[in-house]
Amino acid sequence: MGALRPVRRTLLRDTAYAAIRDAIVRGELPPGDPVRDAGLAERLGLSRAPVREALARLAEEGLVETKPQSYTRVTRLDPRAVREAAVVVRAMHELAARAAVPLLTGGDIAEMREANSRFESATRTGAVGEALQADDELHDVLVRACGNRAVAATIARHTPLIRRLEWRQFAEASALRSAELHVRLIEACAAGDADEVARVTARIWRALEDLADEPDLL
Repeated sequence: MGALRPVRRTLLRDTAYAAIRDAIVRGELPPGDPVRDAGLAERLGLSRAPVREALARLAEEGLVETKPQSYTRVTRLDPRAVREAAVVVRAMHELAARAAVPLLTGGDIAEMREANSRFESATRTGAVGEALQADDELHDVLVRACGNRAVAATIARHTPLIRRLEWRQFAEASALRSAELHVRLIEACAAGDADEVARVTARIWRALEDLADEPDLL
């Protein structure tokens, strides 16, 4: 828990949520670890109320589990939950990608290229957090361009379960294959080929479904 830092006193519930979620995804709060609102509040420099609200949201999203009057703890990695989340996220990204293609601008394409360049560089240096952030930013271009808030909210809700596993299972070789697929995705976007964009998007995210079947998941 030492990596948690005090946060700015704005949007306290959302900021507490993001800080605790990211600590769980990165493994700084490991599976099975007890989490207490008082301790988290002290480390984040917040009152207990926004932390309690954040923990309730994280419980809904499957990152923490609570038994009233007994415990609140980080959930253990569950292959079925990860695969189910990956299936949903893949479907939403396919939908977003197909809808976004006719709306993309030259600036959007340039933003995707730049994000993939950062993704590949971070992968080669083993900077997992930077790689995953760049990956999110690349795909977020399409999510943002499609303009469907329900799609964006669904992706935001379920992606942390997947990213949590990626932090644990990150491998340079598979990530570099993703960088190659990103190039294909970007070129298809630039060509306005929505069918190819949807196919490549599905291939990228289906690989994360398969990651849930790795034998050392738990």
